[in-house]
Amino acid sequence: MNRYVVAITGASGMIYARELLAYFAGRPDLELHAVISGAGEQVLGLELGTTPAALAPGAIWHRVDDFTSGLASGSFRARAMVVIPCSMGSLGAIATGVGRNLIHRAGEVFLKERRPLILVVRETPLSLIHLRNLARAAEAGATIFPACPGFYHRPQNLDELARQFAGRVLDHLRLSHHLTRRWGEG
Repeated sequence: MNRYVVAITGASGMIYARELLAYFAGRPDLELHAVISGAGEQVLGLELGTTPAALAPGAIWHRVDDFTSGLASGSFRARAMVVIPCSMGSLGAIATGVGRNLIHRAGEVFLKERRPLILVVRETPLSLIHLRNLARAAEAGATIFPACPGFYHRPQNLDELARQFAGRVLDHLRLSHHLTRRWGEG
């Protein structure tokens, strides 16, 4: 089973989601399930001028308000889930177990089932509440993956920067790729 879940919330940083989803679009051997919040759709339109269906045409999209979706159940098997970008509101809901939508519920499910959950958080500065929620999520088993790109590969544009970052996320998913120029490898 090569099934993955990608969730998109209303935080800024849709370019990261675009680059990660582009990887999955080129991989027919991987089954991608996706969900986007209402705020996520708004920010996606503002930042990239696109729609979820255009962003990941091969994905199986789930409605954010559909708690009957397989994503809401531990019996739905998937290798990992990535929330990219992850708003502080979604982080807080997942970290405290008070989910109000399918993204939150799916995140809670991945934690309780001890499956990999990567939270690509995007906020600055961080308040004490944010920091405590980050610690709660990490203690529950999530990988906290701040949207802090590296510059050692000398990106020539934002797309290269975001692609490098998406490659780092894929490394944590243990998926092979050629998006990243690795340190010490030329």
